[in-house]
Amino acid sequence: MNWKKSLLAAGIGIIGGFVLREGLEKGTITPEKALKSVKKTVGQKFAIDGSWVHMRPEHLIRNGLDFSAYRGGVTVSDDKQVKHYNFIVDAKTGTVLDFTEDEV
Repeated sequence: MNWKKSLLAAGIGIIGGFVLREGLEKGTITPEKALKSVKKTVGQKFAIDGSWVHMRPEHLIRNGLDFSAYRGGVTVSDDKQVKHYNFIVDAKTGTVLDFTEDEV
């Protein structure tokens, strides 16, 4: 019975290693960290009411450069108005690459 537990532990370790290796190879931050970075940057200028982010990064090419990036949006209050903004944030660094007002 002890060998079964050892085999199970080894299997879990191997699977965990593959998952960890895949995550490290991608080198991307989590969507939650990317959103937090955007909210920190935007929050310096606007009062944020709500926010969202896509959970999977996408491949973008901007000015001939390749990026892995998350898309999302924030809702802000500004002068008794509610405005919606869309953003693109670098999935490796958390740097805001694009921030535009949503035309409703």
